[in-house]
Amino acid sequence: MHLRQYSWLLILFYQLLIFSSCLKFHNHPKHYSSFINNLVLTRRHKFFDLFSQTLPEMSKRPRVYFDLTVGGAKAGRVVFELFSDVVPKTAENFRALCTGEKSTPGNPLHYKGSTFHRVIPHFMCQGGDFTNHNGTGGKSIYGAKFEDENFTLKHDRPFLLSMANAGPNTNGSQFFVTTVVTQWLDGKHVVFGEVVEGKDVVRAVEAVGTQSGKPTKPVVVEDCGQL
Repeated sequence: MHLRQYSWLLILFYQLLIFSSCLKFHNHPKHYSSFINNLVLTRRHKFFDLFSQTLPEMSKRPRVYFDLTVGGAKAGRVVFELFSDVVPKTAENFRALCTGEKSTPGNPLHYKGSTFHRVIPHFMCQGGDFTNHNGTGGKSIYGAKFEDENFTLKHDRPFLLSMANAGPNTNGSQFFVTTVVTQWLDGKHVVFGEVVEGKDVVRAVEAVGTQSGKPTKPVVVEDCGQL
C-alpha cells in the first residue's frame, strides 16, 4: 500500500472516531462545546501517535544516484529508491556499492567507473560489473555471491531495479533496470528498487542499446553515491 493510501485511511479513521463520539452528545448541547475541545485534543494526540507508528518503512527508504555519461557526454543523473523494507540485504548491497564505503586496499567495492555493458531496447539496461566490465565479473559486499533474499516484489512495470544473476542464489553486484514490464523474470530475479528521478536518462541509455546487448556508445557511471 502506498504512503498516500495510508494517509487517507488514517484521516478517515480519525474522522469516524470524532463522529461516533459526537453522537453521544447530540441531546446535550451545553456540554457539546467543551466535549469537542477535549475530544479534538485527545484524539489528535492519539491520531498522530497511530500515524507515526503505522507509516510504512518506505518513508525511510534510502536513495542513491548514478551520474552517467553516454559516449563521453554527460547524460544526467538517475536516482534510485531502494526497497530496504522488503529486501534489506539486497538493498544494502547496492547502497554500499554506490558509496564505496566497504572498499579496502586491493579490494574496491564501488560502482564508480563501471559501465552498462548490456543494453537491450524494450527490455533492460544491465550494469554493475566493476571488475571485468563485460558481464563476467563483479562481487557483493558479502563476498563473491549471496542468496536470493525473496521474490516478493514483481517485475510489473518499467524502471524497476533488479538483480542480475547466473542462476539461483548467485547475486553479486550486477543489476539491471527494466524499461518495460518483464513479468517472466518474476521468481528468478530479486527486485530491490526503482528509478524515482532521471527516467529520461534511462531512456537515453536504452537508445544506444542493440539486440545483441552491446551498446553502440559506452555508458559509464562517472560518479555515484547516496543522497
